[in-house]
Amino acid sequence: MMQAMIFAAGLGTRLKPLTDTMPKALVRVDGIPLIEHVAEKMKCAGVERIVVNVHHFAGQVISFLHDNGNFGMDIRISDESDMLLDTGGGIKKALPMFIPDEPVLIHNVDILSNVDLRWLYEKHDGADATLLVSRRATKRYLLFDDDMRLVGWTNVETGEVKSPYPGLDVRACRMFAFSGIHVFSPRLFPLMDGFPEKFGIIDFYLRVCDTAVIRGCVKEDLKLLDVGKLDTLAAAEKFLADERN
Repeated sequence: MMQAMIFAAGLGTRLKPLTDTMPKALVRVDGIPLIEHVAEKMKCAGVERIVVNVHHFAGQVISFLHDNGNFGMDIRISDESDMLLDTGGGIKKALPMFIPDEPVLIHNVDILSNVDLRWLYEKHDGADATLLVSRRATKRYLLFDDDMRLVGWTNVETGEVKSPYPGLDVRACRMFAFSGIHVFSPRLFPLMDGFPEKFGIIDFYLRVCDTAVIRGCVKEDLKLLDVGKLDTLAAAEKFLADERN
């Protein structure tokens, strides 16, 4: 069974004042809540079970999914109402809801893209995690070796580098931007044991990439929009219209 997780617990502070009364997951683009866009895209890819984490206005998300029959899928709620756990902590808390030994497709609720999620899921072949990346210009890049195995991270403006490899030569690495979409193997759960309750998944990947196989998957024609600010909502509607045409 193909399974997935949607990160829907964020506060959505950049979408204020909309998120003063609703969660980011229910902000509408082209008349449809963001979480519905992502869930339907997953359904088309063959996903049957989705875990959704909730925190900000959690009850609204739960009610919306219930009222829409979970879009005909097995949708389970990982409730973070007591404490927002960040992306890594969110995955760790959701562990009991996943099917053991099956990869988990992970997707931010506020990301729209042209990626075929089934294609990415099938690219996850033997790795512990597969990260969808592109050549998009950004300040922060993931660093990979020639085999597209993750070796570090850098902020090109500040020169900061994070890597388990001392003295990593950033200039010798391949640099790509992360998309917020990845495939996670449950084999990684034991490596999370030493992490706190709240932590980021990229920080986790960077800590374990010298022992676990974390690979980048490049989509050269990736079109991606982070619907994170009010001024991106109009752009998001145009994005969806262009994808339909």
